[in-house]
Amino acid sequence: MENIKSEVLNCRKCELWKTRKNPVVGEGSLKARIMFIGEAPGFNEDLQGRPFVGKAGKVLNELIESIGLRREDVYITNVVKCRPPENRDPTPEEIEKCSPYINRQIKIIRPEIICTLGKHSTSYIFKKFGLPHDNISRIHGKIYRVKNLFYDLLVIPLYHPAVAVYNADMKSELVEDFKIVKEEYMRLGGLDENSNTNRREKWIR
Repeated sequence: MENIKSEVLNCRKCELWKTRKNPVVGEGSLKARIMFIGEAPGFNEDLQGRPFVGKAGKVLNELIESIGLRREDVYITNVVKCRPPENRDPTPEEIEKCSPYINRQIKIIRPEIICTLGKHSTSYIFKKFGLPHDNISRIHGKIYRVKNLFYDLLVIPLYHPAVAVYNADMKSELVEDFKIVKEEYMRLGGLDENSNTNRREKWIR
């Protein structure tokens, strides 16, 4: 993961490096069973070089804690590592240029569950794993199995936590979807003190 961080710091594959303050590689446990993948850093993330530290990050923290976990138990990152100007959506070209980093992070973490946060993250991950994609409003909270020679994991698309910042009524939707995440996590042996201890060996920021 340190190699990826170094590469991202020196990355010039697209134009975002010209306007960023700090790239945001990701943080959390390298032994995480759950990996949260957002779209791109925002204003606060760009300032601190950490994922989900603004208002949406506060919502995400609460949701993670609602299922009995902490930030250090999971791994949090984005598909695009640099903030798009004015918090605009990342372009398809920017996602394509940055995608090798998230692909390598998935290989390193080897999560049992990937939770995509928002439409762009969901679109990319579904395309990567050959899953049938639809509007996030139709597929959020559903469980998709990926099983092939290289991966055996679940993908659970979720609304981006920012929706609860702008529309408080959406918080209940996120809470219900996180209950599904918790159910699958427990089914896979999560929230067991002994099994979690073995997965909590390394924390990286």
